Amino acid sequence: MSNSNLYTIFICLGLPIFAYLLGSIPWGLVLTRMFTSVDIRRQGSGNIGATNVSRVAGSTLGIITFAGDILKGALPVFIAVSLSAAGVGGTDPWLSAVALAAFLGHLYPVFTGFRAGGKGVATAAGCFIVLSPFACLMALGVFIVLIGVTRYVSVGSIGAAIILPLAVWFWTYSIPLTVTAAIIGILIIWRHSQNIKQLIQGTESRFRDRTR
Repeated sequence: MSNSNLYTIFICLGLPIFAYLLGSIPWGLVLTRMFTSVDIRRQGSGNIGATNVSRVAGSTLGIITFAGDILKGALPVFIAVSLSAAGVGGTDPWLSAVALAAFLGHLYPVFTGFRAGGKGVATAAGCFIVLSPFACLMALGVFIVLIGVTRYVSVGSIGAAIILPLAVWFWTYSIPLTVTAAIIGILIIWRHSQNIKQLIQGTESRFRDRTR
């Protein structure tokens, strides 16, 4: 086997692993431990994502967490797309595997024993802003509109998760990318199951509400 073939195999197998490990970095937990005395997993909703960090520890840490979670998805996918342009890897199933690995790392981070992961919205956005920018922008538009109308971040997140696979198909006609978007969307909605219960009960916290 030639060195070039070994290099290709190493990249094709190694990048999804790198994506998962990068996705596993719990920025919300890391930042709140560094700059506050709270355990974000025991405060507010108990989630390590940007929304709960913002409520518990302030908007600055929330914004930094959001940026970090986006980069967890965007960086490995950007590397994969760049390698694809250079003739390494390059198939939609491989790009999908890299994106899904980063996303699953965020949901089930190895560094916290596969528990206490986030809900995946920001990391999914990072993946698809690279894979299908216009589809991501469509989902972002739905996210913003629904939050503006309802003032519930969870409603915006669920709406964006529903529209994402439809938007990806509309802009790419790629079955692997669309299936990946659908899997990610389903997992995001599933991770919001408690929020859905609270919405039904009328106990869900609204945007910028720190009382719950």
